[in-house]
Amino acid sequence: MTESKLLRDEIKALMVENLMLRLSAEELPDDQPLFGPHGLGLDSVDALQLVVALDKKYGLKIPDPDTAQKVLQNVDTIVAAVAKHLAARPAVA
Repeated sequence: MTESKLLRDEIKALMVENLMLRLSAEELPDDQPLFGPHGLGLDSVDALQLVVALDKKYGLKIPDPDTAQKVLQNVDTIVAAVAKHLAARPAVA
């Protein structure tokens, strides 16, 4: 399994667990919007829970609503932000 596939699966599982979604991680589409009428139906409380969960698990800080709007569009955008954050961290000796 590739690292990006592993990260994607981890993030989907984190979302299902933290947001108590009625889907399994496997059923969660990568490119479906999380918010809005054609989305998954998440709300601002879900967004906050997701921000906290991403910070706890990956140390990803989402400092403001504009950044949150960019990062939390769908699974793909979250995976990209986490991967970029993890790649930028200094290696632990």
